[in-house]
Amino acid sequence: MSNDALSDLDAAPAHALAAAIAGGRLGAREACERAIARIERRDGALNAVVVRDFERARAQADRADQALARGERRPLLGVPMTVKESYDVAGLPTTWGLPPFRDHRPTADAVAVARLKAAGAVILGKTNVPPALADWQCANPIYGRTVHPLDHARTPGDSSGGAAAALASGMVPLELGSDIGGSIRVPAAFCGVFGHKPTYGLVPARGHGFPGTDGAEVALAVCGPLARSAADLELALGVVAGPDVDRADGWALSLPAPPAQLAGTRLLALDAHPCARTQRAIAGTVAHVARLASAAGAGVDRESPLLPDLAGAHEAYQRLLTPIVTRGAPNPGPIISAHEWMAALDEQLRAQRRWRALFEHYDAVVTPAFGTVAYPYVEEQSFAARTLTIDGEVTAYGDQLAWPGVATFPGLPATVAPLGATSDGLPIGLQVIGPAWHDRRTIAIAGWLHALARPPA
Repeated sequence: MSNDALSDLDAAPAHALAAAIAGGRLGAREACERAIARIERRDGALNAVVVRDFERARAQADRADQALARGERRPLLGVPMTVKESYDVAGLPTTWGLPPFRDHRPTADAVAVARLKAAGAVILGKTNVPPALADWQCANPIYGRTVHPLDHARTPGDSSGGAAAALASGMVPLELGSDIGGSIRVPAAFCGVFGHKPTYGLVPARGHGFPGTDGAEVALAVCGPLARSAADLELALGVVAGPDVDRADGWALSLPAPPAQLAGTRLLALDAHPCARTQRAIAGTVAHVARLASAAGAGVDRESPLLPDLAGAHEAYQRLLTPIVTRGAPNPGPIISAHEWMAALDEQLRAQRRWRALFEHYDAVVTPAFGTVAYPYVEEQSFAARTLTIDGEVTAYGDQLAWPGVATFPGLPATVAPLGATSDGLPIGLQVIGPAWHDRRTIAIAGWLHALARPPA
C-alpha cells in the first residue's frame, strides 16, 4: 500500500479503518503500530494517553490478524483505540486521578471495555481525567495536565478531556468516555469531535465506578463513545449498549430506527438558558444551524411553550449531582437526607414527563453543549471560587453545569457534533437532544447537521 493511502487510513474514522482491515488493505498489527507511532510522536506536548499498554495491544492485534486469516469478521476487529482512565482494564491502574488509588489495579475489565474487546478493538491504553472526574479541566496530581491540541494554554474539556484530545490530534479513531456533567459532550465540543451521551441505563456502567465502591448504578451517570464521525458513534454504541448479565434474561436491546433524512424532521433550537450565559459565537452557531436545517427541509422553531422549566430542573439536578460526585471523596460536599433525595427524584420524573410531551411535537432539540468554547486553564483551585469571562462578563464557573444538565437530569440521549468555529479557529460543538431510547435519532441528526455546517477543520 502507498504511503499516501496509509496516511489516509491514519486519519480515517473507525468504521473506515475497520473496513480497510477486514478487506486486507491493512493488517491489524500494522494499524496498531501506526497508532502507537502517532501517540509517541504527538502526545509529548499534549499528555493525553497517560497509561500506555502497547505490548499487550500488539498481542491483541496479532490475535486479530489471526482471526481475520480464519475468516472472522467483527465490528471493530483490529481497530486501535484508547479508553478513559476511569474504566477498569484488567492489569492497568484505575485511579480517577486520585493519589490514594495510585496502585489500584483491577483484575477484570469493565463491561463496556470487555464488549469493545469482544468486537475486536485493540486497546492501546487509557486517557487522562481530572480528580474524581469532577471538572472540565484535565489535570490531576498523578498524570499531570492535558492540553488542547489547538492551543496548549487551554483545557480540552473534561472529564473525558484526554479522550477528546487523543481523537482531535489524530492519535486514535475511537474513545470510550463517561458523562454526568457534560464529561463526554463538553470535551467533544471543545476539541471539535463527536460525542454521545446515551440514554440513562443503555450502557452498563459496571467496571466504571469510584475506586472502592461496589458497582451499584450511579444516578445520572452514563458511559458512551467519542469519535471522529457520527457513523462511528452509532457503530460503537451498537457494541457497548444492552443489558448487563444480571438483566439479560429479562430484556433485549431494540433501539428505534432514526428518521430517514433531515427533511421533514421537527427541531427546536435554543441558544439561551436561564441559569447560564452563552457566548455570542455559540448562540450565532445555533442560529446558523437552525437556518441551514430549515433550508434543508426541517421544521425549526426557536421557542416553544412546551419546553420544561429549565431553571427548576437545574436546581433539582444540582441537588442530585452533589452527593453523587462527592461519594467516597476525602472531603465530601453537602449531604442531603434520603427524603430530599427522593423529592429530587420526583422532580426528575416530572421533568421526564414534560420532555416526553415536548417530543410528541419535536424530533430533537438543538442547544449549546456548554456556554463557551475551550477556555484558558483556570488556576484557581477552588471550584466554587472560579470564574469564566464570557463576552466580557465575569460569571460563576459552576453555572455552566446548566447546559449539560438539560439532557442529564431527565436521562435523555444527547449527541455533540462540531458545527462551527470562532473567528480564531476554536471549535464550536452543539448537542442534539432526543427522547429516551432514541439514541440513533440524535446521532443521525447530529451527523446530518454536521454535513450541512461543514465547519473548518
